[in-house]
Amino acid sequence: MEEKVPVHIIDTTLRDGEQAPGAAFDKKEKIALAIMLDQAHVDELEAGIPAMGAAAQDEIKAIAGLNLDCLLTAWCRALKDDIDQSLPCNVTGVHISFPVSDIHLDAMGKTSSWVLDQLSELIPYALKRFSRVSVGAQDAFRADMAFLKQFVHSANLCGAHRVRIADTVGLARPSQVENMVHVLSRAAGKMALEFHGHNDLGMATANTIAAIEAGAQAVSVTVNGLGERAGNAPLEQVVVAVGTLDSRSSCVDARHMNKICRYVAEAVNRPIPADQPITGQAVFTHESGIHCAGILKNPDTYQPFNPETVGRERAQLVIGRHSGSGMVRHVLAKAGVRLEEGKTESLMAAVRMEALKKRSVLSPGELVRIYNTV
Repeated sequence: MEEKVPVHIIDTTLRDGEQAPGAAFDKKEKIALAIMLDQAHVDELEAGIPAMGAAAQDEIKAIAGLNLDCLLTAWCRALKDDIDQSLPCNVTGVHISFPVSDIHLDAMGKTSSWVLDQLSELIPYALKRFSRVSVGAQDAFRADMAFLKQFVHSANLCGAHRVRIADTVGLARPSQVENMVHVLSRAAGKMALEFHGHNDLGMATANTIAAIEAGAQAVSVTVNGLGERAGNAPLEQVVVAVGTLDSRSSCVDARHMNKICRYVAEAVNRPIPADQPITGQAVFTHESGIHCAGILKNPDTYQPFNPETVGRERAQLVIGRHSGSGMVRHVLAKAGVRLEEGKTESLMAAVRMEALKKRSVLSPGELVRIYNTV
């Protein structure tokens, strides 16, 4: 079997995730989250923006003082001052972001020539101060492809370790991402390509996996997909999805995902929806008669993976309007009650009526109570 190629996972919850409206982590929460992500073996943390001031710098420096195993980077605008302000933070490297689309260039009063000039000036400047330097192509999917290839080629010539291809407004589709990674890989040479996806059309995870399958060496994600507007590609979804690929792998331990996701949800007061992939309360809960019957025989029948692989408890089988008689019999038996054959039809009718009335599932105790009244 061909050896799988690892993908470098960059978590930017502490930078891009915190840019979600109303989201904020205090210093203790940032330290705790950084430790949890490191324990899960995330490859790199984008820890914040030093240019935001002394408080931000103090937080990043505190995380750096933990001496984590993962790489630690700071996010910078295309300014020497931003790079300089990253120095006292003791990070491993910096990420320098550049506008590349005409929309962003016009809005910022810049030109493509300015971008190329700054690349040639700022990358060597940063390399003298940090061991790792990456650059970002902001709004890459609305940029002129000829210029984008020139941007990537120039970054490579200047010595950057990686280029981030950002779908800044989440308009890309998987086929576009795949094509762009293939095209830009030629311009990148041996320099790594990273994909950074936003979720405005609900395709951030799909786009991230498309980038990985197309050969992108790195991707950036956030816990719970936390981020601006509709958010980013969720760490937990990408990690689990990578685990299903034939040719790529990740060092991240998915068993930590449930704990990390619930910690972030509580910290920013954004509860996880019940049907959220991987971590939603309902994603390993089964009510349908056909599904429950299958799960009782073999959990693989209606589950893509075991709940334990992402730090969840085993599947929960519940009684509701769509339950079958087999599941009802199973729950009653666990409660020490034997279902009399003559009562099956009347019990099922009563169960369905009560579930519709409650618009919720029934507890074992409620099921026993109903059985005793039919």
